[in-house]
Amino acid sequence: MQPIVPDRSTPSPTTLAESVAHQRDALANMLREPLALAAQACSRAWPSRAGLNAALSHALTTLPACKYLYALDTHAIQLSDNISRTGLIETDFGRDRSDRPYMNEAVPNQGFLLSQAYISLRMKRPSLTAIQIVRNDGGEVLGFVGADFDLRDLPITGQLYDEPTNWRQIKGDPAIRGAVFHQTRSDSQMDLNIDTVLGVMEELMTDRGVFHGKLHFSSSRATIWLVDDPYYYRLLDIDALTDPDTCLTYPRRPYPSTAAVPRDKIRPVLDTLRALRFMDETFYLRGGSLNIFNGMIGLTFSCDGSHYLPWDEFLIKGYDFWASGKTLG
Repeated sequence: MQPIVPDRSTPSPTTLAESVAHQRDALANMLREPLALAAQACSRAWPSRAGLNAALSHALTTLPACKYLYALDTHAIQLSDNISRTGLIETDFGRDRSDRPYMNEAVPNQGFLLSQAYISLRMKRPSLTAIQIVRNDGGEVLGFVGADFDLRDLPITGQLYDEPTNWRQIKGDPAIRGAVFHQTRSDSQMDLNIDTVLGVMEELMTDRGVFHGKLHFSSSRATIWLVDDPYYYRLLDIDALTDPDTCLTYPRRPYPSTAAVPRDKIRPVLDTLRALRFMDETFYLRGGSLNIFNGMIGLTFSCDGSHYLPWDEFLIKGYDFWASGKTLG
C-alpha cells in the first residue's frame, strides 16, 4: 500500500493556528445558510414540540454531517427532541444545556456561532456545535437551534498542514532540569561502539530506504522508518546496531530525489550528533533524530530540553553553539 501523498500545489497555512482557523472558517460558511433556514422554520413552529421536531427533521436533510439537531429556549432548556439520522431521541426533551461549552460562548450579532471543539459527554469524542439564534417576525429572540457534529464526520476542506521548519526549543521536565548538575553521563553500549553504530545508520539512511531514524544513545537502541513500509517502525537493539550484516535485511533503495537532506550530508549530521553526545559529562545528548524528507533534526539533552531545527541550520551552528550550554534546557 502506497502512502498518501498530500497535494502541495497550493500554499498551505503556515502555522497550526492558521490551519485550524482556515478549517473553521470553511465549516462556518457551509453551515450558516442551512441553519438560518432551519431557524426560520422553527420560528414558525415555536414553541410546539411536534412542530419543532418536524421542522428540524426536514432541516437535518440539508446538513449531511450533522449528528443531532435540537431547539432551545433562551434559558438553554431543550424544547424539541434530539433529531438524528435514526429518528427522534426523546430523552433529551427538557434538558438543561446551559452548562455546555457552546452555550457559554457569546453569539455574534449576526446570530450564528460555531463553537470551539470540546469532548462530548456521551461518546467522549471531539465535537463541536453550531448555534443559530431563532427570532420571531418582530426580531425578538425566541431561542436557539443547536447542531452537534462529531469531528470525524466533518470534511477536511483545506490543504494539509505543513509542519514548520524553523528552530523550536521545548523545555522539558522541571524536576529533571533541577537535578541535572547531580548527574553524570555513563558510557552506554552505544557510546562504546559509536563508530560501528553510525556506520550502520548511515548505510540504512543512504542506501537502504530508511527515511527517519532516531538514535537513543542512553538506552543503546534506534527506531527507524522505511519508505517501503512507512506505517510501522522498527526497533534496533545494540546487537543489531553493532552488526553491519543488519543492513542486508533491508533491500537497497535509491536515495529519494524528494529528500530535503542531500545524501552526502547524512554522515556530517550523524557525526555532529556524536559530538553532542560526548560534549560534556553533565550536559550531553540523550537522543537525536533525522527525517530526510522534512529535513528536520530532533535533539533531546540530559536536562530534558528538546530542540527541532533544519539540518542545514544544525550543521551551521556546529558543536560550539551547543557546547556553550546556554540553550540546551
